[in-house]
Amino acid sequence: MPTVRIPTVLRKHTAGEAKVAAPGSTVREVFDALIATHPGLGEDLLEDDGAVRGFINVYVDDEDIRYVSGIDTPVEDDGEIAIMPAVAGGAG
Repeated sequence: MPTVRIPTVLRKHTAGEAKVAAPGSTVREVFDALIATHPGLGEDLLEDDGAVRGFINVYVDDEDIRYVSGIDTPVEDDGEIAIMPAVAGGAG
């Protein structure tokens, strides 16, 4: 079953868990299962149309899903999905 790495800012939805396993063969299926178990994640991860929010970066085994098949990127059963909120900043 794929593992999802949860960033610190979203762990409030996973009772503090840094890694959560969820079934699925695509990022979409894994996210659907994850959100079914941890409903608060849905609002923080996805837009109303089901797309990944623009300020969230998602990687499957270190590959940015934007350059593969987006939310329909395949995930192996032993794969790892990393959720990484974009970091903004700079000198100002």
